[in-house]
Amino acid sequence: MLIAGEASGDLLAAELVAALREQSAILHPPSSPQFFGAGGPKMSAAGVDLAFDMTQHSVIGITDVLKNILKFRRLFNQLLALAIERKPDVVIGVDYGGFNLRFGQAVKAYIRDNPFSKWNPKIVQFVSPQVWASRPGRADKLARDYDLLLSIFPFEKAWYAQRVPQLRVEFVGHPMIGRFANDDLLSTRRASEARSSRGDEAQTKDKLETPHVVSYEPKILLLPGSRKSELQRHLPVMLAALKTIQEKLPAAKAKIVLPNPALMQLAKSPGANVEIQIGELPWALAETDVALASTGTVTMECAFFGVPTVTLYKTSWLTYQIARRIITVKSLTMPNLLAGETVYPEFVQKDATPENLSRAALELLQDESRRAKIKAQLGKIIASLGEPGAAGRAAEAVLSLFP
Repeated sequence: MLIAGEASGDLLAAELVAALREQSAILHPPSSPQFFGAGGPKMSAAGVDLAFDMTQHSVIGITDVLKNILKFRRLFNQLLALAIERKPDVVIGVDYGGFNLRFGQAVKAYIRDNPFSKWNPKIVQFVSPQVWASRPGRADKLARDYDLLLSIFPFEKAWYAQRVPQLRVEFVGHPMIGRFANDDLLSTRRASEARSSRGDEAQTKDKLETPHVVSYEPKILLLPGSRKSELQRHLPVMLAALKTIQEKLPAAKAKIVLPNPALMQLAKSPGANVEIQIGELPWALAETDVALASTGTVTMECAFFGVPTVTLYKTSWLTYQIARRIITVKSLTMPNLLAGETVYPEFVQKDATPENLSRAALELLQDESRRAKIKAQLGKIIASLGEPGAAGRAAEAVLSLFP
């Protein structure tokens, strides 16, 4: 049984299913695992029998969760009943930490309350909840109820070993390493960097001859998020910032990339000089000079492609007030955390203004040496994330639970 509640988790779960199926086929004797649960279209395409599309209900923040609490309780109870009915050998939560952590605990509570039941599944979480960023006490609950935690960031294994050494944690590497190892993509990126370098030379020449004129066409990518609430809060700020950027750099081209067509209507803005694209994010990143992105999974994809990025996050007043009291890390942007310094300029809540975003983006576009420094820092970060094959290593770890 697998549960994924977001677009990124849906993809990761689908990759894990493919790897589990492949490795099970070469066991002695071979086996043919069956998969069911809740997720999205990629899991469905991978052959997972979905009770419903969980990705259609994705929200973030205390306010949005409270607004939908009855719906989530209903979905939770439906999945728990399904697990009890079908009795899977292993329950795998894929990212979506708030929901999946409680689900794993609920399964184990059922087992403890029914001591004569022969059902005792292994409980696995693929992608650690960010307990190291807030509410570290959740690590104790993980250690009590989980058989395996699959980590995609190198520092997490040591963090857990120090606090809950009884919890088995395996660093399997980041799934995007290998996912984007495509010769055509890399060639596109190199061509983009060459174009950007030529633009830097032209820009320097223009500054000497005619101040404030840029002769190349910088490409700007807007990545507002994958949830409706994120688009509603982030996109207006991004579009206002883009307007300022394009006033300063009239040749600048902009594109918004969304994970699914359902968000298309929210992204349409009268008068905005921007293209809207559904999916194919790697190709867009390979051709981008600077991105404006919400903090989250996508910042690591920006890092992989060496894209200098300005990050932001806006949420409800209540969620922000709670978060600022429990979050202990200095940045919400993962490349910054992995580097231990500010690689990507970050603006949160009231600081996430069009003025701040446009100023930071223009500084990146107009400062060749700073872009080069950022790309060097990103290279070191990506090098720390392991070799290609994260899904295969995750599958191997899951299967090792069944000697």
